[in-house]
Amino acid sequence: MSRSDQQFGLPAEPPLLPLPGTGTPSLGETLAWLDRHVNLEAIELGRAGRLGLPSLERISALVGALGDPQATYPIVHVTGTNGKGSTSRMTAAILQACGLSVGTYLSPHLERINERLQFDGVEITDESFVSVLGTVAEIERFLGIRATWFELVTAAAYAWFADMAAEAVVVEVGLGGRFDATNVGHADVAVLTNVELDHTQILGTTRESIAAEKAGIIKSGSLLVLGDEVPAVSAIFEAEAELVGARAIWRRGAEFGCSSNRLAVGGRLIDLWTPLGRFSEVHIPLHGAHQADNAACAVAAVQAFLGTAIEEDIVCDALAAVKVPGRLEVVGRHPLVVLDGAHNPAGAAAAGWALKEDFAAARRVIVVMGCLRGRDPGELLSALGPDRIAAVVACRPPSPRAQEPGSVVDAAQALGLVAEESGTTAEAVGRALELADRDDLVLVTGSLYVVGAARTALC
Repeated sequence: MSRSDQQFGLPAEPPLLPLPGTGTPSLGETLAWLDRHVNLEAIELGRAGRLGLPSLERISALVGALGDPQATYPIVHVTGTNGKGSTSRMTAAILQACGLSVGTYLSPHLERINERLQFDGVEITDESFVSVLGTVAEIERFLGIRATWFELVTAAAYAWFADMAAEAVVVEVGLGGRFDATNVGHADVAVLTNVELDHTQILGTTRESIAAEKAGIIKSGSLLVLGDEVPAVSAIFEAEAELVGARAIWRRGAEFGCSSNRLAVGGRLIDLWTPLGRFSEVHIPLHGAHQADNAACAVAAVQAFLGTAIEEDIVCDALAAVKVPGRLEVVGRHPLVVLDGAHNPAGAAAAGWALKEDFAAARRVIVVMGCLRGRDPGELLSALGPDRIAAVVACRPPSPRAQEPGSVVDAAQALGLVAEESGTTAEAVGRALELADRDDLVLVTGSLYVVGAARTALC
């Protein structure tokens, strides 16, 4: 047993999956095996440094033994503090609409792990997931290493996309960029949505230090789609691009952008432009003005990937059908129920702006909030805009890193808000629905774990 295994209370070895030819494990058995590995999404981020990270050594060994499947297809690699999941989904949708077979690797998942691996917009089946992860398990055993949970799933994703003969793969970074397991892939197009202060225990306490980590996804020959216009951030990405020999940089506000962003029924109506074309009155069925910036990055990423103009109808049709679960997602009406995974002040501020603009008709807002340790619920509530919040129902996220609901209650009361504790997320949502009138809005937020649990209960 390694020292890192001991400190996280892990068993000496993960339970072995059945050997090839001796029986197929169930999805439950496969997930049980996977969960015996260190999962950085489920432990205190401040303790992650004890694992001897950062390093790409283990994931490089895994994909190397698999034949480096990530080298068999071109990759659009997406990083950023907020918006990278939405941007990844939009990018994949447009590429698919252009006629390509597209793999998409997303994280985290809301309800089922299958959400992370998608091909042409369809999640991997249980059978395929068990099969490809079983192969990765055999490789791990053969190499005699102990990989992390995310490294194993990432290796499985890269292998599955190769098996599916993907013509393009869109990869969302898990955390940071330079030492994220996904970074064994070579970005033909590297995309940055934005840089905000988040995961400071791992990535650093300044925007510059965080930007330096995220800039690590830029590779020789990459085209960089730079979505952050803050000069200090841009300078770091531009310097990295020059250092590694990127082929070009497209900057938001210079080479691409959004020239018009208007509220529309069920979403936004936007005008976009890139070096290769203009797209007018594009409807995106997503709430929040910030989604226009994500759409601009996605369209630029696709045009950078293809190197040619795209017909306006293709972009419009692809974006009109895109879905991004858990990001200002409406799952109920009368009262309106909205799920948003905002877990940092910048994300909460974007949600707060959407409450004022997209959901201005709601009479009152009832907030269901659960946070992970290390998050400041007072900052999140302040960013949402306490003036319209009628009540806060606090719950415990279904995560080992859950913050006590009482902390949310204390923070809400310090802002002069009415607040109470509930038990599970489902119970908290039920209580919020009791408090809400027909014309009110119930917002479930604070953590993607809370949003996932609420989605399971409501959808």
